[in-house]
Amino acid sequence: MPDIRPTVGSGALVLNATYEPLCVVSVRRAAILVLSAKAVCVADGEGILHSARNALPVPSVVRLTRFVRVPYRTHVGLSRRAIFARDGWRCAYCRGPAETIDHVFPRSRGGRHAWENVVAACARCNHTKGDKTPAELGWRLHSPPSAPKGIAWRVLGHRAPDPRWVDWLDLRESEAA
Repeated sequence: MPDIRPTVGSGALVLNATYEPLCVVSVRRAAILVLSAKAVCVADGEGILHSARNALPVPSVVRLTRFVRVPYRTHVGLSRRAIFARDGWRCAYCRGPAETIDHVFPRSRGGRHAWENVVAACARCNHTKGDKTPAELGWRLHSPPSAPKGIAWRVLGHRAPDPRWVDWLDLRESEAA
C-alpha cells in the first residue's frame, strides 16, 4: 500500500470518461482509482506517492476509464458556509468582513430562508438592521442575492478550487486564485 499522507490541497478532481467534472475525492481515493486501472491521471499534483515497489505522482485530476451516468441535483444546497463563499466573506451592506448571515426581508415578517433572501453580513450591520428591510433604513445591497450557478458550484460547493482544475471547471482566472 502506498504511503499516502494528507497534503496541502489534498483533493483530486474526478472527471467522467467524457471529461465532464463529477466530484472531488481525496488523494488516497484518486491513487486507488489509478492503481486499480479504473482511472487515468490527467494532471499531476505536487509530490510523489511511494510504495515498496512503485512510485506514483500525486494525482490532481483523474479521468474515469468508463462512462458513469450521474443524476445531478438541479440546485446548490443552501448552507451558512456556502453563503459566505458566494458573497466573498464580505458584508452585503458595508463590504466589511462578514461574521453572520442576514435575511434581507426578515423571517419574522414572512421572509423565506432561500438563496434570494439570505446574505452575509457583519455583526454591526446585522444588529443595526434588526427586523427592518434595507429599504426602510435607506440601505442598498451591493449586488442582489441569487442562487449560485455553474458546474463549479455543483461539483465543488463552497470549496476553493485548485488552480490546476481551471481547465475542466470553466473558471475564470480570478476565481481560481
